[in-house]
Amino acid sequence: MARLAPCLPLCLPLFILFAAADAAARTPFEARCEARQLGLDSEVRRPGVSVEAHDNGYRVDSSLSYRSLTRIKPERVGDYVLGLTRAESRVAISVEGAIVSDPDTGEECLLPQVGVSLSYLPVVIYVGSEFAPGTCAYREILAHEMRHLKAYVDYLPKVESRVREALGRRFGGRPVYALHGQALARVQAELDGRWMPFVKREMGKARALQAGIDSPREYARLSKVCQGEVQSLIGSTRRSPSSTSS
Repeated sequence: MARLAPCLPLCLPLFILFAAADAAARTPFEARCEARQLGLDSEVRRPGVSVEAHDNGYRVDSSLSYRSLTRIKPERVGDYVLGLTRAESRVAISVEGAIVSDPDTGEECLLPQVGVSLSYLPVVIYVGSEFAPGTCAYREILAHEMRHLKAYVDYLPKVESRVREALGRRFGGRPVYALHGQALARVQAELDGRWMPFVKREMGKARALQAGIDSPREYARLSKVCQGEVQSLIGSTRRSPSSTSS
């Protein structure tokens, strides 16, 4: 077990020396801005980052034939798409906060509060219209598509955590300094140019999870389920029928 050595008398003066040097390095304006940042001014909320993820549910659509689904999301030549899961992500980033100005230097500091909203539009699960609800083939195709849905939904908390951590390192607990009238625009430009693409890339990684679900083995299984019910409805094909996500 590690033990802390007792602090020698030299420790206290040394700490005071470091604290004094840090205080001396800040300008009076920076000290005033940081005082507000720490919440000493009760009228100003502390800066920070808020990230929220929303699951907006799903619906099942059986209005399109498997041929229409195949045209929407063609797989390999000769494949048929029996089911399709379409998930459209939405990302919104906002910034607000109190601005503290210094008329002597012409500077200002922004105590940013960054808000991020992550969501999917209601996910649409398509099952080919040839497969009537309640039939074995319908249940098998729907069950496969529900695995795609679960992959999307389970991914949201993970991307929420990564985005909160990354933005928290950048904006949490520190003010942004700029010339008068430019602080908010500077933060907004950084959010648009750097962080919006980052968040969209993180959301887009959910699609990579779908490949493991749409495996050749799974395609082969779907082509043989329900005692050939699928094949009897779509006829013989040179390749296996598939069920996929977008």
